[in-house]
Amino acid sequence: MELPTLTDLEHILLLVVATLGADAYGVRLREELAARTGRDVAIGSVYAALERLERRGYIAGSVGDPTPERGGRAKKYFRLEPEGLEALRAYRAVLDRLWGDLPALGDRARS
Repeated sequence: MELPTLTDLEHILLLVVATLGADAYGVRLREELAARTGRDVAIGSVYAALERLERRGYIAGSVGDPTPERGGRAKKYFRLEPEGLEALRAYRAVLDRLWGDLPALGDRARS
């Protein structure tokens, strides 16, 4: 299995989109990303990564209904596509193999 070309942010966003399910929209994704990783990523970077993932067919976006708390603007929701799930599985398989082939680090990592 070949490793998909994903940045760290794209990989994490795919996982978070999958985790949030129907509640996966920009601001919520950014909040969840920060809560789970400790990374405070600019919302513009989140949307840029989401656009790249959508162009590759890993996720699909759809616009929800306008809401009064957003001044009448609608949220764009994202869902994981089969290609995105396949990319996540391929990424994990490669990383699992690499971790499995890695000798115990123990004291050698400090020398």
